[in-house]
Amino acid sequence: MKAKKIVATLLTASMAAGMLAGCGGTASKSSSKSSASSSAKKTETKDVTLTVWGPQEDQAAIEGKDEYKDGILKYMCDKFNEDHPEWNITFNYGVCSEGDAKDTVTKDVDNAADVYMYANDQIPTLVGAGALAQIGGDYAKQVTDQNSQTIATSVTFDGKVYGVPYTGNTWFLYYDKSKFSEEDVKSLDTMMSKDLGDGVTNFAFPLDNSWYIEAFYYAAGGTLFGANGDDAKAKCDWDSDAGVAATKYMVDLAKNPKFSNEKDGSSIAKFKDGKLGAYCSGSWDAAAIKEALGDNFGCAQLPTVKINGKDGQMCSFAGSKAIGVNPKCKDQDVAVALAAYLGGEECQKIRYEARGIIPCNTELAASDEVQKDAVAAAQNNTIANTSKTQPVLNEMGGYWDSAATMGGEIVNGDVTAANAADKTKKMVEGINSQIK
Repeated sequence: MKAKKIVATLLTASMAAGMLAGCGGTASKSSSKSSASSSAKKTETKDVTLTVWGPQEDQAAIEGKDEYKDGILKYMCDKFNEDHPEWNITFNYGVCSEGDAKDTVTKDVDNAADVYMYANDQIPTLVGAGALAQIGGDYAKQVTDQNSQTIATSVTFDGKVYGVPYTGNTWFLYYDKSKFSEEDVKSLDTMMSKDLGDGVTNFAFPLDNSWYIEAFYYAAGGTLFGANGDDAKAKCDWDSDAGVAATKYMVDLAKNPKFSNEKDGSSIAKFKDGKLGAYCSGSWDAAAIKEALGDNFGCAQLPTVKINGKDGQMCSFAGSKAIGVNPKCKDQDVAVALAAYLGGEECQKIRYEARGIIPCNTELAASDEVQKDAVAAAQNNTIANTSKTQPVLNEMGGYWDSAATMGGEIVNGDVTAANAADKTKKMVEGINSQIK
């Protein structure tokens, strides 16, 4: 499953003094009420060594940006060090992508990074391995105050905050503006009804990918582990009549000659050749699709779909990428403060301007610069309007293979209108299999 001059936004003293719930300690600063003699003393500096892991792209030089000649990660960490004279930090860096964090960190938690980046769906595994510290006090308040409820929930597990999110993670709709209007792309059925000419696919979608297939079951009114995705005992209810209707809709869609099951980026080539109307993917494909479509590039939040005669909203899973802290870190106060900074507004702005990483901070997301960015607007609108928070539960372990199997069988023609109910029931049994 598959950045210009920065206005410094310093961590406030109250944040620096916040409770570090993950380690049970606090950071301290000199009191403003100290006596004249004590205030005259030189501030003590604490020597700290931190190992920070991040993706290769954050550690590569940014062309034309001298300040980022050693990458944005080093720039941000050095800036944090400069902003905190109470600490003299030596940084060691390692390469680990957000998607690989779960496997890499849990191999040897004692010797893993003190601060690292991860995809939020890995939280249950990381917490279970004792590899991810809880964030508390003012740092947790930063997460809830500066992000939407969806994004804040994405780093919440068992009611506790386990990281600082720095970008959303979801998928949305890309389309060719020469083939579809802004009104057309509000409805999948409208898009599919168009005659775009011989050899042209109206809509491409990875039906056999379990990170995407949920969109149709949500559109039918189904729930996955409760209305908010946080109650495993509520189970998955997609084996209802409405859920079976969603399965039948996908069966018909897969057989439609105007549809193509997306495979390995083939849709981008179709866009370039003028042979595709619309395709669902995430921000990682934006640059390639922009190049392929040129002036006809368009993107939007997800459309509605008519299932059983009722229009329902397709919804993608929404998550985040976040900064986490290893509980084994010796200097927890410094590590948590660094995580809060790396995930905060200033660093989100750096990532956006340097690498195009879309910010999730609510103020940045509402800024004119981001709102004028079609891809950023599509992602943020999708998270706000046409998504469900991907459940952060251990029980999601039963979901991925079960949903992928269903999607694959639909694409291969093994699911039909006649056996849709039985196949849907079997999928749901698999999804619910890890509920105790």
